[in-house]
Amino acid sequence: MRLPSIFSSILISTGALIILLLLVQHPAVGLSAALKGIAIWWDILFPALFPFFVMSELMIGFGVVHFMGTLFDPMMRPLFRVPGIGGFIMAMGFASGYPVGARLTAKLWEQKQITREEGERLVAFTTSSDPIFLIGAVSIGFFHDAGLAAILAATHYGSAILVGIVMRFHGRSSLPTPAKATVRGNILVRCFRAMHEAKTADGRPFGELLKDAVQSSLRLSFIVGGLVVFFATVIDLLSAAGFMPWLYGVTEALLASIGISASLAPSFVNGWFEVTLGAKFAAAAGSGVPLVYKAAAAAFVLSWAGLSVHAQIVSLIQHTGMRYGPFFFARLLHGILAFLLTLWLWEPLQQLRGTTGGVLQVFSPLYMPAGQRIAEGISYSVYIIVILFVILIAMSVLHHMIVTVARPFNKK
Repeated sequence: MRLPSIFSSILISTGALIILLLLVQHPAVGLSAALKGIAIWWDILFPALFPFFVMSELMIGFGVVHFMGTLFDPMMRPLFRVPGIGGFIMAMGFASGYPVGARLTAKLWEQKQITREEGERLVAFTTSSDPIFLIGAVSIGFFHDAGLAAILAATHYGSAILVGIVMRFHGRSSLPTPAKATVRGNILVRCFRAMHEAKTADGRPFGELLKDAVQSSLRLSFIVGGLVVFFATVIDLLSAAGFMPWLYGVTEALLASIGISASLAPSFVNGWFEVTLGAKFAAAAGSGVPLVYKAAAAAFVLSWAGLSVHAQIVSLIQHTGMRYGPFFFARLLHGILAFLLTLWLWEPLQQLRGTTGGVLQVFSPLYMPAGQRIAEGISYSVYIIVILFVILIAMSVLHHMIVTVARPFNKK
């Protein structure tokens, strides 16, 4: 057994033992935290994620992914060094939030549509917050500033694309998934042909496909719920044991050394474990902290995603051979880039913040009654997915038109 493996086993075992002892010492805290985690999962995450898990499984079974792959391939390969199906995963990941991008990536790896390195690149930049959480919960619910969503969205998704471009250099020596031979003819005809071939190769009737999609989505939803409950319990146990204040002190010293307000320490510490708590503490940092630094801290937390989301991603990709190291690096890079972009673009985007504030107030119900929030959240997510697909399709069609027009000149 290698030394790193032994060290990792000892570290995990020690951590599990400490958590068990804390649970025995503070049973009431553990029970309260577990109930809180279950409420978050049942009231928010399960109804928000489950429909998208089922829908994505059905879209893969019906060959929609292959339709998008054929359409996006000429754009995704040179930009991110992933097959065209990465465009589908990027749209679903950005619109539906973590961990949908990782789930789709693992599914495509199982179907041998992507290599390990391509999967690692995809998971690295398609793991992002969904717009509903960013707008409804963070901007309106925590900051009470709808216009702030425009800045957070620009820095969060913009830095995610930058991470994707950086990660294209990951695994440079690995061989890519072979591109299908280019066939002359209308691009839409080729896309529909690829979709039909994929559906035929799948072979499952609709009833069986729906049953498999529901079973798989339920299993994944319960895994997500279990991890949410676990990390909610761990955070409260560490607080009860006095460990979190010690972490606050260490983080305050680090922040002060780089000129950032120490009042943001609770945001970074809690955000290291769980994204919702980190964003909430960023908004509540105090009136003495400039709003730009509060927003930058929230942008970092949203992009880092928290160890709770990291655990969800690892549970999805562990059977694929994809490694956690590239994902960890990408999340840290994403957080740093989002933090710096927020500081850099704060003044230039102030006009956009002012003009979009009124429009984005329509998302305010998403942070109010649970039933209304969930129903409207799902409908808004579907709208966002459609918009992203339209943008990607328009870009791909434009690319094909340019290539078609330029082809006669290239022959001369």
